[in-house]
Amino acid sequence: MDILSVLFALAVFIAVVLALEGGFLWWNATHSAEAQRLSRRLEEVATGVTQERPRTLLKDPKGTGSEFGDRILEAIPHLHGLNRLIVQSRLNLSFAQFVGWTLGLAALGFILALVLKLHIVVALIAAALLALIPLIYVVRARKKHMETFERQLPEALDLMGRALRAGHAFPTAVKMVADEMKDPIGGEFRILFDETNYGVPQQTALLNLASRTDSTDLSYFVIAVLIQRDSGGNLAELLDNISAIIRARLKLYGEIRTLSAEGRLSAWILGLLPFVMTGVINLVNPGFMRILWHDELGLKMIGVALTMMVIGVLWMRKIIRIRV
Repeated sequence: MDILSVLFALAVFIAVVLALEGGFLWWNATHSAEAQRLSRRLEEVATGVTQERPRTLLKDPKGTGSEFGDRILEAIPHLHGLNRLIVQSRLNLSFAQFVGWTLGLAALGFILALVLKLHIVVALIAAALLALIPLIYVVRARKKHMETFERQLPEALDLMGRALRAGHAFPTAVKMVADEMKDPIGGEFRILFDETNYGVPQQTALLNLASRTDSTDLSYFVIAVLIQRDSGGNLAELLDNISAIIRARLKLYGEIRTLSAEGRLSAWILGLLPFVMTGVINLVNPGFMRILWHDELGLKMIGVALTMMVIGVLWMRKIIRIRV
């Protein structure tokens, strides 16, 4: 592999990324919802005619933030779960940007494999692996957000319990959590308080909160509040009990993660070792591995090995992943 091939592949990647970014910026400036809304507003000011449009206080939970993304979701309904995952990650990332990064990285992996004169099957595998990077990033961001949210939840419930004992109403207790606590739980409860103030029924606002966070612990809180509204009871004591249960669960979960740390480390080492050794051998002696990429039997051996590795990783993940 010479330096010109590497530079050519890098230039192609930069050109693809710039083309995708330029296309997105052009579309966002001319065809996005914000641009169309501004165009309609300027037309109304110029003509003096106001166009009647249906208005609603509720935000569409299925929207992607862009007309292009909404069209993709309408064409492929099963992508709604992916859009919800992006929303729950709380990243400054739209669905269209996610698709653009995925396609760009897939093209980069495919082109690099072809430049290195690898087999077409290897090129497809490289494209698939690089295309998974945005998804892995979003999943990790969502997981980090949820872990922070669940750690803050017991403190928020304790604060609401103290506020209720002091004589405050439930919306005021929600506002205290929104004002006193940091994000992410402060922001989520602020949305809950704003929705209630804007006329959204309290039951709908609570269900929206549970849908946005998708947290089992928060679902206990929502169900408890909804049942208490219908049947009555001491809500402050109920919140204290839920807070104690969540703290006990988080403590047990921490102990389980400590005990399973060795298994997780073994899974990472066994999963990465073949790829690391392949890269090292290719750098030290490129001709030694060349027959593996160009021979049909070698490609079959690679396919069998990758399949067995995937099965082994999933098996080990099933063993060390204990739900509490």
